[in-house]
Amino acid sequence: MNNTIIDVIKKYEGIKGSAIPILQEVQEIEGYISNDTIREISAVTGIPSAELYGIATFYSMFRLKPQGRHTIRTCKGTACHVSGADTIASAIRTHLKLPENENTTDDDRFTVLEVACLGCCSLAPVIMIDDTTYGKLTIGKLARILDSYT
Repeated sequence: MNNTIIDVIKKYEGIKGSAIPILQEVQEIEGYISNDTIREISAVTGIPSAELYGIATFYSMFRLKPQGRHTIRTCKGTACHVSGADTIASAIRTHLKLPENENTTDDDRFTVLEVACLGCCSLAPVIMIDDTTYGKLTIGKLARILDSYT
């Protein structure tokens, strides 16, 4: 086990309700929470693996798989929905050849996430890649945008 993760676990030793902060800090260090890490945390803390896994799968802030180099957030808010967000989301998945049950591309270049709202309703439909917002999207614009990321 990574010494930094051991330090995180020790920091919360004996503190009830520490599962979420431990998982948050571990994810910050490793980028995601692997099944092996869940088992290791369980072995050291005594928190059952099933409980840790339940927490990690219940809260959307936790990731159980590595994330891509770039994160695409697709807005599903009302303004985006009525402006074609579903078409844009589908076009992203098609362009990236992303299977329906996956959210990270095989080459780990992109992770695609749906979000409730990006707060850019006047630009609908909108996506955000990393910290850059792209609005008034069309399928043609989308392809050029995605291709510009390496």
